[in-house]
Amino acid sequence: MTTSPHDFTIAFIGPGVMAEAMLSGLLRQGVATADAITAAGPRQQRLATLASHYGIHTTTDNAAAAAQADVVVLSVKPQVLSKVLPQLHQRLRPTTTVLSIVAGAPIARLQSGLAHQAVVRAMPNTPAQIGMGISVWTASPEVGPAQREMARRILGALGEEVFMGDEVYLDMATALSGTGPAYVFLFMEALVDAGVHLGFPRRVAEQLVVQTVKGAAAYYERQQGDVHLAHLRNQVTSPGGTSAAALYYLEKAGFRTAISRAVWAAYERALSLAQNGKPQPPK
Repeated sequence: MTTSPHDFTIAFIGPGVMAEAMLSGLLRQGVATADAITAAGPRQQRLATLASHYGIHTTTDNAAAAAQADVVVLSVKPQVLSKVLPQLHQRLRPTTTVLSIVAGAPIARLQSGLAHQAVVRAMPNTPAQIGMGISVWTASPEVGPAQREMARRILGALGEEVFMGDEVYLDMATALSGTGPAYVFLFMEALVDAGVHLGFPRRVAEQLVVQTVKGAAAYYERQQGDVHLAHLRNQVTSPGGTSAAALYYLEKAGFRTAISRAVWAAYERALSLAQNGKPQPPK
């Protein structure tokens, strides 16, 4: 399998938000050309929008799109996977690489459902839409070095990528980084509401919170990973000061425990998605 952007074709099975983030990143980074990308799905209006905006090919025939592709990206919702796999069963070329971003779908299930062994499983997150995402991925033994490099380039177009040798980390990544933006947005929303409660206009509270979060993350990155997060927290926590009072209340309210339990709940849900592709009710 070649790595030239003009020598391989990609089919996205499931033209949702993450698929659009991926194909726009591929085009932006020059990893693939619009003429080499096909999006397949049931909704004509959605396909027409993608074709108009990006100049890619579209079709409602999943099997036809996959049969001609060097890379097939499975980007459908978990509950739809059980309907899509039979459509693609034994329809892929032997040299095709399957790249799945379906949460909770193990490689073994994909290999069995597709009758195809070369499968890469990845978990990107929503900041991939602006090239600032992070994707955790792994690959079956049948994925060769050139295919792995292609998967790395595709995921790299979305932001950072981390390869893990054991598939067990994919469900963990789903709960931590995949779902992570939702935790951050909820935290930011709570801070904004607190600012409004104090008396700030909402737009000002939003500006303060957004820049604070951006600045804190950038400040941590400047440390190049040599400083523990606890050390940075201590830097802004003077004895008897305002930060100390606020952090004491957060600890007393079980802030850390709530975060830990939330991530664990997301992890359990990711595991449950693998059960016939159907989400299980929360406990």
